[in-house]
Amino acid sequence: MKGYTSLHVHTRFCDGADDMETMCRAAFDAGLEAIGFSSHAPAGDLLPDTRWNMKRESLERYVAEGRAAGERWKGKLRVFLGLELDYARGLRGSGDADIVELRASGALDYLIGSVHYIAPERGELFTIDGSREKMLEKMRAAGLSPREVAEAYWDAVREMAALGGIDVVGHMDLIKMHFGDEPFSAEWEGKAADAVRAIAGAGLVVEASTGGINRGRLRELCPSPAILRLLKEAGARVMVSADAHRAADVAGNYGLAREALLAAGYESHAVMAGAREGSPLWREIPL
Repeated sequence: MKGYTSLHVHTRFCDGADDMETMCRAAFDAGLEAIGFSSHAPAGDLLPDTRWNMKRESLERYVAEGRAAGERWKGKLRVFLGLELDYARGLRGSGDADIVELRASGALDYLIGSVHYIAPERGELFTIDGSREKMLEKMRAAGLSPREVAEAYWDAVREMAALGGIDVVGHMDLIKMHFGDEPFSAEWEGKAADAVRAIAGAGLVVEASTGGINRGRLRELCPSPAILRLLKEAGARVMVSADAHRAADVAGNYGLAREALLAAGYESHAVMAGAREGSPLWREIPL
């Protein structure tokens, strides 16, 4: 897999199955140029369901072990360290004091921003990355239609991009996991297009994620072919990544990702070349 990296990787620090060393070995064996650890950032009491988030008291050890892995693999595999931030309107963003401090200190190379939660105009905050039954229960209790939930999702993606402080947009249309193709129907295509424009305007990199395929939850990338075409038209950069929660998936279905990006008009994808003053340095590599 020369010319490819895997920067969306979870370990036992959050909801991953393997440790950092096992993930590094898998990335090296797969021929990747770099791996990037991106544990779900601590959320404390900010969010109602934080089973996948790293504990705040583990942050210091996370940074230490990530940097130690980089030293062990020097000359064989580049090791980057980041976090995946949950964005929920009014409750969670990229401005958490401890994350900002870590970023300013140079301890983190990048931040992924992802929308796992819906904050509707009425009803309770709820996750879209859990069971379909629980999500539908929350929707029924609040009297929300699929269209309203999808529009709230796309609004959150746009808001997250405009907020700033992140470098990568994770699994951009994750909501389709429960709604199929509906969240990109003609009824709310404009909402997705607004999010694309915000992402491109902010200069963010979009993850072309194979995670849903790897876990048997989706049959296509996040984002979908239609959104990939919009991103290409807007001039947004994309990076191939796996949202890997186990070593076996660290480069899972990268061939499918390459085909999808080529079909959308992309000829290259972004890989991280390093970091400077708290911002990642990207370079384009042919697909």
